[in-house]
Amino acid sequence: MNESLLILTAVAAISLGTPLIFATVGEIITERAGILNLGVQGMMLVGAVSGFWATFVSGSLILGVVVAMVAAAGLAAVHAFTSITLRVSQIVSGLALTLFGTGLASFLGRAGSEPLVGSPSRKVFVPLLDGAMTEIPVVGPLLFGHDALVYLAVIVAGVASYYLFHTHLGLSLRAVGEDPASAESAGVNVTWVRYAHVMVGGALAGLGGAYFSLALVPTWQDDPIGAAGWIAIALVILASWRPWRAVFAAYLFGAAERFQFTLQTLGEPWSNVPSTLLAMLPFVLAIVAMIVLTSGKRARFLGAPAALGIPYFREQR
Repeated sequence: MNESLLILTAVAAISLGTPLIFATVGEIITERAGILNLGVQGMMLVGAVSGFWATFVSGSLILGVVVAMVAAAGLAAVHAFTSITLRVSQIVSGLALTLFGTGLASFLGRAGSEPLVGSPSRKVFVPLLDGAMTEIPVVGPLLFGHDALVYLAVIVAGVASYYLFHTHLGLSLRAVGEDPASAESAGVNVTWVRYAHVMVGGALAGLGGAYFSLALVPTWQDDPIGAAGWIAIALVILASWRPWRAVFAAYLFGAAERFQFTLQTLGEPWSNVPSTLLAMLPFVLAIVAMIVLTSGKRARFLGAPAALGIPYFREQR
């Protein structure tokens, strides 16, 4: 039973969806502060190469994860500065962040006398609670035999959900995303809240990137994450800006990623469907999601913060 196609697809969906959970929850936190960050792809790539490099040099997975999060948070701080302090277009700043992060990751992967490209990671995340527990019918492979970051992703989503809707700081964050002028009138430091949460969102994106290079694809190569950053932006909309829903949305996309391989095992006529056609579906969904995001009325209906993407001018309160 555990070897059935459905179970194997579900297990693969959990692994493939884990980095998307980190990145999506991070972007939800960022957008709840009213800041649109289209640089998720760049931050994930910087996190992936930084985490891989730190682990390759030190042999420590923990250090690799920390370095990945710090590096991506630093890149997010640049976006925060341009978007919050300089009030540059958040769309332009985010796209620039993606271009810069993509180029930087490629450069760092090939720099030095012994480049990282083609090198396997010295340490990789291995499954926990493996063995007999994974033999339990249906439940075993779904709940056990995953690495630590799989469980951490669910914990992060739960903590983020509790933080947003059950804490005073979370209330302040949502107030800033809805009406920053009113929030500041109530004593909330809008600039501090936005800076802090943009950087937290960046750190989580970096963690998602590190999962690719230290678990899913533990050999460094250019662009190891595919279009994960853009998909994460789409998942924010599908999750209606709620962290818990991001978990199910990410697993759904993980299943979609696995779907093209699943069809090939079913034989004709499914095996005749071009794999390139299936591979393009996540990109199509990302494009559709971005169209929805730029449509104020539709985005608001889905639960988007009212002040999302709108620069805040304190002088014009």
